[in-house]
Formats: sequence, structure tokens, C-alpha cells
Amino acid sequence: MDTGPRQPLPAPPPPADGAWSADPYSLALGSGRGPLFLRRTDGWLLPLDVERWCAEADAADLEVLRRCEGAVLDVGCGPGRLVAALSGQGRRVLGIDVSEAAVARTLRLGAPALRRSVFDPLPGEGRWGTALLIDGNIGIGGDPAALLARTGRLLAPGGLLIAETVPDLDLDERVRVHVTDARGATGTAFPWARLGTPALLRYAERAGWHTVAWWTAGGRSFAALRSGSPASAPSSR
Repeated sequence: MDTGPRQPLPAPPPPADGAWSADPYSLALGSGRGPLFLRRTDGWLLPLDVERWCAEADAADLEVLRRCEGAVLDVGCGPGRLVAALSGQGRRVLGIDVSEAAVARTLRLGAPALRRSVFDPLPGEGRWGTALLIDGNIGIGGDPAALLARTGRLLAPGGLLIAETVPDLDLDERVRVHVTDARGATGTAFPWARLGTPALLRYAERAGWHTVAWWTAGGRSFAALRSGSPASAPSSR
């Protein structure tokens, strides 16, 4: 299996009007279906699961939401299925996304969302109970260490981060990609990262996070990390 280049690349914070606001992504969210891909500069394509993103939360999602604590910040909320599910449970939640189309779709579901980058000033900084980086959003900005540091500043002391990782791979890939569709329409190139669980846990340990758990569900992989205070022993299930 091709795991791609591993060399670090510069990763400036993405602007609020950046590549995820490009037409292929907006059009896919508008229709609720793909095909849509992230394309590396060498031509390799990563399919994006638009149909699942635009559906209701599935069993794997609901397991993530069951583990959330306190007020929840969904970073890169996309079309809003997790924000809507939490809001429907009466939980305090906010979705943020750089895509105008994603935020608009989330708001149409009756769920709260703002068009912001995670690197922008955000409401409730330092007070969120849980932050979510689901659907590959550990890749935001192409610099996992910087993203973990920023997320830690958003959480309250001892807050929880739940991140989705690449299943079954010890992958640490940082590349430049762009969004493309089956017609070949493309957005602007931007830095991105993909991590397997072992790589995420290495970054987390170096940054002072404590591993709470890691698990798989529905063919997807997740890890829960705690900031600022020791956690219980790591587990997997």
C-alpha cells in the first residue's frame, strides 16, 4: 500500500476562505454526494466519503459522541451531522468550518456553527470540555503538532480530544493536496496530514497529552486524549 511521502512541509494556518471553500467541495455538499477526492501532487487520490458526511450520525459516530464530556467543539464540522446529533441530545455544542457551504448546511439542520478556522479566535477558548477532529480533520493545516497545541489551548484543563485516525496503519504523512471531483475540477492546493493511531499517540506524548483510549468501530479508528492532567491507563476496545 502506498503511504506516500513523509517529509515535513510548511503548514501555515488555513484562511477562512481557503481551499475547502472551493467549488468541488461546495458542490458536493450541496448535492450530498460525490465522488470527491483529495489529490496529491503525484496524482494519488484519497476518496472523500461525502455521502456519509451528509447523512445522519452512524453507530461509529454515536460511540464518539457517547464519550464526549461537557461542551463540545467540532473542529471542521463539515455538513454538521455530529453537531446536529449532539444538539438533538440537548448537549452544548458548536461546529466550526472554513467552508461557507458546510456551515450553511449545518445551520439548516438547526445546529450551531461558525465559519472559522481552528486557528482563528474562537468563542470559549480554554473552556471547552471536548474537541472533535473527526473525518480526517487531524490533518488540518498539515502540521499535527501545531494542531494539537492549538486544540490544547481551546480545551479546559483536563479536557478531552477525540480524533479519527487512518485505520490499521502506522502512517505519518504530510503532503500538499487539493480537492477534486470526477470532472477534474480542482480547488487550491493546501497542506494536509494523515496519521495512523501510533503516530498520533507519539505526537500526543511529546506534547504532554495523556492517552485515554483508542478503539475501532465501523471500519474506522479513533483515539481519545486528555490535556493537562494524568488520565487513566490507555485501553483499546
